Amino acid sequence: MKTTHVQVRWADGLHLRPAARIVAVARQFHSQIRVRFGPQVANATSVLNLLILCASLNATVEIEAHGDDEQAALDAVAHCFELPDPDEG
Repeated sequence: MKTTHVQVRWADGLHLRPAARIVAVARQFHSQIRVRFGPQVANATSVLNLLILCASLNATVEIEAHGDDEQAALDAVAHCFELPDPDEG
């Protein structure tokens, strides 16, 4: 199992469009990918699970991947948090 921490950089926090992008990326991998924020844990392949985290601007979340392609999955999902908000600009 691999883990990393990332910061939510979107002004509106982890909302629908960034969550949908994370789900699309996470579904490309065989590994189980979870995102944690405080006591909440979300399956990264579920938009609803990600939205329920309510991670706001500057929140630090943990990404966890477990499986055959865990490092690639972890890197890809973490990269999503570096991309600009699809609703801005």
